[in-house]
Amino acid sequence: MRVLIVENMEHSDLGQVGVALSETNAEIDLRQPFKGEMLPSSVWDHDALVVFGGEQSAIDDDIHPYLPDLAALMRAFCEADKSVLGICLGSQLLARGHGARNIIGHNAEFGWHEVKLSDAGRGDPVLGAASAAFPIFQWHSDTFTLPENATLLATGPAVENQAFRIGRAAYGMQFHFEAGKRVVEDWNRVFRDQILRLDPAWLDNYDRHAARHADRAEEAGLALARAWVKTIRTGARTDSRGFDEISAVA
Repeated sequence: MRVLIVENMEHSDLGQVGVALSETNAEIDLRQPFKGEMLPSSVWDHDALVVFGGEQSAIDDDIHPYLPDLAALMRAFCEADKSVLGICLGSQLLARGHGARNIIGHNAEFGWHEVKLSDAGRGDPVLGAASAAFPIFQWHSDTFTLPENATLLATGPAVENQAFRIGRAAYGMQFHFEAGKRVVEDWNRVFRDQILRLDPAWLDNYDRHAARHADRAEEAGLALARAWVKTIRTGARTDSRGFDEISAVA
C-alpha cells in the first residue's frame, strides 16, 4: 500500500492517521508543495491520497499557486476510485475540486467541539465507526458549500458541513480528527502566539478542556482513521479515460 500525503504548512502531524497507516505497514510518500516540492501528475503511482490542513485558505492561489493543481489531483484520485482524505484545508480543497464554493472567514472554530453524524453518517463505513456524536478538535475560519455530488455525513452547531463523502471513498472532514492529545499539546507549544490571539484563556484552561474532551476525541479520531485506511484498495489499474494529464481547478 503506497499513500501520498500532502502537507500544507510546517508542523503538520500525521497523528492518528499516521498511527492507522503504520498499523498496515503503508509506504508513505510525503510531499510539501508549500516548499516547492512537486505534486504527482498522475494518480497511478499511489493507492490513496491524504491532504492535511494549513494556515492558508483554499483559494489563496496568489500566495500558493499549487492549490488549483492539488484540488484537481484530489478530484482525479476520487474519479479513479482511489481513497481520498482531506482534513480541514484538505476538505475545503476537496470541495473546491468538485465545484463547491469556498467561504472565507466564516464562523471560526477553535478547540474541542461536538459534531453529530447525519443519518447517512451513521450508516457510513468510515464515519459510522465513531459514535453518533463526539467531541473533536477544530481549528479553522473557512468553510464551503457542499458539492452537488456529495453526501453530508456530519454537522456542527457553528459550521454545518463538517464531513462529507464523494463516491466510494473520498472523504472531506473539516475537523482535525488526526489531532490526539499529543498533537494538540504540541500545537499549544509551537503555535502559542497564534492560539493566544484566538483564545487568550485557552492555555490557562487547557487542562480542564482536555480532561473533559481529549479521551473521547482521541478514541473517535483513531476509529475514524482506522476505518478510512480500510477503504484503501491496492493494485488499481487505469481505466480507459486515464488521468495522466490532470488539469488544474480554476
